Amino acid sequence: MGPAEVLRTLLTEEAAGRDRSSLATRRTRAAFPTGKTFEAWDERLSSVPAPTQQALRTLEWIGRHENLVVCGPSGTGKTFLLEALGQAAVQAGKHVAWFTLEQLGVLIRRHRADDSVTKAIARILRADLAVVDDIGLLPVGPDAAEGLYRLVDAAYERRRVAVSSNLHPSGFDELMPKTLATATVDSCTTPTSARPAAIASASPRPSPGKE
Repeated sequence: MGPAEVLRTLLTEEAAGRDRSSLATRRTRAAFPTGKTFEAWDERLSSVPAPTQQALRTLEWIGRHENLVVCGPSGTGKTFLLEALGQAAVQAGKHVAWFTLEQLGVLIRRHRADDSVTKAIARILRADLAVVDDIGLLPVGPDAAEGLYRLVDAAYERRRVAVSSNLHPSGFDELMPKTLATATVDSCTTPTSARPAAIASASPRPSPGKE
């Protein structure tokens, strides 16, 4: 191997190393809960229609400035699907920020003391995609409700938000004050492009022998 080939190989390996390092950094900053990816996902076991799953996996909805709501009962794979989509986005070079609704409430309480809530939300929205998991799984306190509203409202026209919820967005007023719920849903389901948010409904699969 001549000097030119050696130099080319070294430069290629250096670039590949930087890419691996950047990918690892994006994954760490995303703070995913388990590390699940589509490698472990079986679309046949999900009640979300296969065409919808395939469309979401292209990540084109992020480029089209659409938000995503995955709703359905506990145990239907909502968190798995959202995390796999987030991992795919990171793999594609995007920055993702992952929070449970409870974590969002803790963040609001922590930053309210020094009046830095707006700055904290702005830091989250440096990511291309912000994910909020577990809406409706536990009672929604006022801090969590405020955090969800602030995040979705600040993301409007700038960043995409994906959420998982035990309730359809139309039922968010069961979880938080109606005015706040209405404002949150309006911001979440009316993206910049005037397209409706993508809403994937997950439901339990019937047991064998049952309808």
